[in-house]
Amino acid sequence: MTMRLLQALWIAAVFAIASAATASAQQKAETVSKGWGGTVSQAQGTVGATMSDEDITAIETVSKYFNDLDTLTARFIQTDPESKRSRGKVFVAKPGRFRFEYNRPSRKVVISDGRFLAIQDRDLETDETYELTSTPFRMLLRKRVNLLRDAQILEVARAADQISLVLRDKDPDVPSAIKVVVTTTPKVALRGWITRDAQGLETKVELFNVSHGQKLAAKLFEREKLFMKRLQ
Repeated sequence: MTMRLLQALWIAAVFAIASAATASAQQKAETVSKGWGGTVSQAQGTVGATMSDEDITAIETVSKYFNDLDTLTARFIQTDPESKRSRGKVFVAKPGRFRFEYNRPSRKVVISDGRFLAIQDRDLETDETYELTSTPFRMLLRKRVNLLRDAQILEVARAADQISLVLRDKDPDVPSAIKVVVTTTPKVALRGWITRDAQGLETKVELFNVSHGQKLAAKLFEREKLFMKRLQ
């Protein structure tokens, strides 16, 4: 369950994907217009050779958004493969730091300090830690983001007010992928993402009340010392 949670977050942390992404421009637009109906799917490598100028512009738009991103706060709704919905608040601060705080009754929190990602359960007093570099967050939340340079672009889908990209890190040690969705009006903003785990189970995370540029306390990205609590 904790690994599924890890894969759920842009985090969702994340994914092995399935089917070719070489649809026509019309099919791509239709996929986007269906909103969250689209799924993450695997391609045999990058579709860079078939990308149009419009596709490249869309990729650069998303890349610029993450490159310019300083801090972000938002509410989120997470829908797991069993259609169970969880809510909470997310805090992001580049490079590489984020915190997913789940609403009660859950006391789970997912924290990255920029180097390690930890899944902590304050009820069970458990703490599972992973290298941030083993997740797609590395390419999306690094100090300088250039998706055309650092990512395999598996799919580009465009609509009048939305762009979605299916991305995979070029590092062979990060074989997973993520579908990222951003709105483009009235301004570019992260809408959410869809992930699929090795069993083909999909998790959707949708953001709302998104805010940028707030000053965030460093303490938000510090893990609790749950082991020490157990000793007290």
